[in-house]
Amino acid sequence: MISRRTARGVKVGSVQIGGGAPIVVQSMTNTDTADVEATVAQVISLARAGSEIVRITVNNEEAASAVPRIREQLDARGIHTPLVGDFHFNGHRLLKAHPECAEALAKLRINPGNVGRGSKRDPQFAEMIEVACRYGKPVRIGVNWGSLDQDLLTRLMDENSRQAQPLSALEVMREAIVQSALESAARAETLGMAGDRIVISAKVSGVQDLIAVYRKLAARCDYPLHLGLTEAGMGSKGIVASTAGIGVLLQDGIGDTIRVSLTPEPGGDRTQEVIVAQEILQTMGLRSFTPMVVACPGCGRTTSTYFQELAQKIQSHIRHRMPEWRKTRVGVEEMTVAVMGCVVNGPGESKHANIGISLPGTGEVPVAPVYEDGEKTVTLKGQRIAEEFQDLVERYIERSYRPRGA
Repeated sequence: MISRRTARGVKVGSVQIGGGAPIVVQSMTNTDTADVEATVAQVISLARAGSEIVRITVNNEEAASAVPRIREQLDARGIHTPLVGDFHFNGHRLLKAHPECAEALAKLRINPGNVGRGSKRDPQFAEMIEVACRYGKPVRIGVNWGSLDQDLLTRLMDENSRQAQPLSALEVMREAIVQSALESAARAETLGMAGDRIVISAKVSGVQDLIAVYRKLAARCDYPLHLGLTEAGMGSKGIVASTAGIGVLLQDGIGDTIRVSLTPEPGGDRTQEVIVAQEILQTMGLRSFTPMVVACPGCGRTTSTYFQELAQKIQSHIRHRMPEWRKTRVGVEEMTVAVMGCVVNGPGESKHANIGISLPGTGEVPVAPVYEDGEKTVTLKGQRIAEEFQDLVERYIERSYRPRGA
């Protein structure tokens, strides 16, 4: 059992971050926020995939004026997922000119590295905090090392150079990220923002930097922490890097909400980042979102691709059906399904799963025994094994998981 760090609880709309609540999955749209129809469609897609909070860019007048219409259309379609406004450079001006935007958002994301330069930084930061306080909105102080406060970094570098045993430039940069977040949060509190309305993030693009920075933050504050690599990358690289960094921190008990910032393929599905975040939490035993499919990798005993195709069909079937199951059946997200390819581990893994099938490997008798709760119940054969097994999964769920509200 992972022992989680104690953090304050922050309410973001209907969702709680920290305070002992389950770790929250977040995502972000990549549409032009001024395009209300496209943004609404993508928020719906992300929410249905399981994103519990969705962040949207608010970068100009058109985007700010679109936010209330986006919120209104989502509510009309029964999607009440909280929206977070992502502000950089001109957030103070947009929020002042568009108070209805501030009202429609559930949280404001402020980057202290680009809220303003020089003498403008403090008053512009204060304007955003004042708006958040006026409308009762929590904030995320989101430091990003790609836009780190250069005045702070220069000051820390100069102080370090005068030390008898100076730290490396990398160590100073990590400390600058931490100080930027903590000093900005402290300033927000002096401006009237309650401590239980602040979430902190410190986004970096290197796994070891992520781990080092968040361990420092966790040791020095009790604000809820939002985890994630920034610019994690595409495909397997982005998934592996995000999983490595986030996984280590979660194992340390650090982190109250996560986002997996994947670069999608051109025209790719934005919901992949939600699925990966859910799978990180579920494989670590921290939350359950959907039945887990256990499938063997294949070897010389499984020269046919049939078991791979069946595993893919079952996985797709489960994801397709999960929204309905989640609404109607209690506990189904904790179910395990095994799809195995030969007699070596097939029967054993199938017995360990709630329901499993052991397909025939090369040279084996062309039959597929099915196990439910450790007991063999039926043997399938013929051309419709996939369809018949899906039917068995459906019937197992109906029999084993009580109707919600019953």
